[in-house]
Amino acid sequence: MDNQVHNQIVSFIWGIADDCLRDVYVRGKYRDVILPMTVIRRLDALLEDSKESVLDMKKKLDAAGIDNQWPALCNVAGQAFCNASPFRLRDLTSRAKKQTLKTDFEAYLDGFSPNVQEILEKFKFRNQIDTMIEADILGAVIEKFISSDINLSPNPVYKDEEKTILKHPGLDNHGMGTIFEELIRKFNEENNEEAGEHWTPRDVVELMADLIFMPIADQIKDATYSCYDGACGTGGMLTVAQDRLMTLAARRGKNVSIHLFGQEINPETYAICKADMLLKGDGDQAEHISYGSTLSLDGNATRQFDFMLSNPPYGKSWKTDAEKMGGKKEILDSRFNAYLDGGEQLTMIPRTSDGQLLFLLNNVAKMKKDTPLGSRIVEVHNGSSIFTGDAGSGESNARRYMIENDLVEAIIAVPENMFYNTGIGTFIWVLSNKKEERRKGKIQLIDATAMKSALRKNMGKKNCEFTEEIRKEIVRMFLAMEESEVSIILNNEDFGYWNVTVERPLRLRVYPDRAIPADTFKKSDEYDSVIVAIEKAAKTAPLDDWTAFAKATKLKAAALKKIRPFITEKDPAAQPIEGEPDADLRDTENIPFTYAGGIDTFMKNEVLTYAPDAWVDEKKTQVGYEISFTKYFYKPVELRDMSDILSSLSTLEQEADGLLAGIMEGVQ
Repeated sequence: MDNQVHNQIVSFIWGIADDCLRDVYVRGKYRDVILPMTVIRRLDALLEDSKESVLDMKKKLDAAGIDNQWPALCNVAGQAFCNASPFRLRDLTSRAKKQTLKTDFEAYLDGFSPNVQEILEKFKFRNQIDTMIEADILGAVIEKFISSDINLSPNPVYKDEEKTILKHPGLDNHGMGTIFEELIRKFNEENNEEAGEHWTPRDVVELMADLIFMPIADQIKDATYSCYDGACGTGGMLTVAQDRLMTLAARRGKNVSIHLFGQEINPETYAICKADMLLKGDGDQAEHISYGSTLSLDGNATRQFDFMLSNPPYGKSWKTDAEKMGGKKEILDSRFNAYLDGGEQLTMIPRTSDGQLLFLLNNVAKMKKDTPLGSRIVEVHNGSSIFTGDAGSGESNARRYMIENDLVEAIIAVPENMFYNTGIGTFIWVLSNKKEERRKGKIQLIDATAMKSALRKNMGKKNCEFTEEIRKEIVRMFLAMEESEVSIILNNEDFGYWNVTVERPLRLRVYPDRAIPADTFKKSDEYDSVIVAIEKAAKTAPLDDWTAFAKATKLKAAALKKIRPFITEKDPAAQPIEGEPDADLRDTENIPFTYAGGIDTFMKNEVLTYAPDAWVDEKKTQVGYEISFTKYFYKPVELRDMSDILSSLSTLEQEADGLLAGIMEGVQ
């Protein structure tokens, strides 16, 4: 479609809001009317030519007493949707009375097939009808959308009856989809605070699409592929992914088709996503978008996909989902639990305050294993996914599962202030279960935090972007597995460590003369016998050795346990109690997998030299994984030389003396 025509239509529709809604709606609510009305008008235009045929078929079906009429009516309409009301949108402009217009408009909306009804319901568009009727603007809004100044129909409009002078070209499905996406973008940018919740900046999405498709571009075959987004929002990632795959295939002379799948929990963005697909002519694809929470109500539980892109919500509580799944401790969902080679269960449930890693695990669970390409995943997360959580925690276990199964190809650090509603740094994960040979057992880290272009005007908190040149450079480094100051290649084990508990023995000195409360024992004679036993032992047993002293008393273990707190104190000079650790001296150490000689050598070199009596409680040893960009890319600020600082101070002092002299001269 010609860019000029595209811009004219977008500007006209955008102008409807200012012309009709300004005094009735606040600016942030314009979308509540404009987006659903754009959908309605486009669907209406697509159904105009078949309207009479649909009504004729409805009469026949009514006469035959057939209840489920929608498949037949949609078939006659030649679309994945239809409208069985007696009205077209343009028929409603002749209504002089507001109440008549309201009744007929509601009847018109009720005539749409169930798939359109669901979109209108999620838009909550019927809630706007009373507002527009009361303000007497509904008729004006309808007239604007059917105006001869724009054409949302697939058929061209001519200025003359002979059809020789074109007034408006026809608008195909792709063109309509592009216009609708542009309206969504403009509304999102107007509402900067909300944009980042449901919409990822297009420059970031373009980079993600390149990262998922470029590595396998030459392996694309004449085939059907599937693409999935478990937090699809308005469907922007799916749209870009579809376009990118089709473009790459066409350049290589391949004939491919792509099925899009997604899930969204926000009703309005779900409606926008489904409407966008209907407007593009992807009626079947629209049915692949599920409504509800991906975590607690997976709409694609039995499916696997070739490609998966997502920008899941981060820093957002998933406590409600956890409760629906039986409580965090009772979640047995196979997406979030795995088993190690030895049969040990690996629980990958993160803290309920942030569920973004669950979306990544959801995608991992949907990877294809029996296809040449396997599956590729690209997701954008904040920093907590790469380092939050101690060894053995759900977050660490999730990283462990992905890294030990050699799924992570790369992680790319994105500049701060790239998103609309957050200024924090983010990271793009790139995963594959069919790594090329040179990537096996390795992970590439790319620090792209300085690779950005400033925006002329901030969009919420977004003040920079990835230009096409920057995206190409990042993809080039990734494809080349280049090593440089901003790109390094590490082995999987470089990210793993053992968290070991180092114990030291408890050492107690005995003070037999100290009083023991009389109520320590229920029976007085028992109390007396204990006192006697302590006094006898004190005469022969060493007081710096609790083990020997306890043995000398000949008391039972239960009695010794009761009296020990009263007659002993910790003393580093006392003899150690074998096998009993001192909780106050307990420590933990994180030992990298790459430490030469492992845990034993680490203990010998780093611990036993200073504490010869220390030992590792092997039952408490945990395996952890974390990914630290700071560790590999941090560059300390170079401090100025002292002579340079003194020189600057001297210069400032001279300038100050000169200013003071000038002031005094002026006073005199």
